[in-house]
Amino acid sequence: MDGNGRWARKRLLPRVAGHRRGLETVRSMIRSCIEAGVEFLTLFAFSSENWRRPAEEVSFLLDLFIRALENEVVKLDDNGIRLRVLGDLGGFEPRLVSLIRAAEARTEGNTRLTLSIAANYGGRWDILQAVNRMSAEHPPRPEGYSEELLGGYLALSFAPEPDLFIRTGGEQRVSNFCLWQLAYAELYFTEILWPDFDAQAFSLALESYAQRERRFGRTSEQVTAQKGQTPPRAIEPE
Repeated sequence: MDGNGRWARKRLLPRVAGHRRGLETVRSMIRSCIEAGVEFLTLFAFSSENWRRPAEEVSFLLDLFIRALENEVVKLDDNGIRLRVLGDLGGFEPRLVSLIRAAEARTEGNTRLTLSIAANYGGRWDILQAVNRMSAEHPPRPEGYSEELLGGYLALSFAPEPDLFIRTGGEQRVSNFCLWQLAYAELYFTEILWPDFDAQAFSLALESYAQRERRFGRTSEQVTAQKGQTPPRAIEPE
């Protein structure tokens, strides 16, 4: 969700105004995902590198997170949305951690949409913590470890791997987000700043995704055959 600060700067507003407006976009995207039949939405809200930002901005972001949990969880629960928070919660104050745990427990049984918020999260941290937990529970073995075993310890182990990665704001990089899980995701980059990313922009991202052929290492002919379709005949030169 990139571009909050630039959105505010273009309007001669403080950066925090962009973050406040960005929260409204989160609400809009939740509605759009439900309408589109998307079952898992993961939002990168605060990276492990974001602690380097000005202290005033970090404090505002964490306070915004607290207020969002206090005000939005009831609505999420009423709409059948499950909330999960991914990341190293040890870096947060006890009040925020308590609100996170309470929100996760309250919405645990909901199945309409799983909303995951990545906070104090980094893809490298995720892989490292997974390796540490796996090796602690499974001592080294001659045959080594499998991807499936390691995958069970990742922060997003409860969800399928992402199909579509969307980054707003014009930057074209993943910025340490879900490095393991994005191995075969389709990447979509847009110049639109996050506060301006609306339902129409989301629809364009879905349309782009729908036009792509996901081969996972196979040929187009293999993919077509698996779908039970007749592959197009090659046109031989006369």
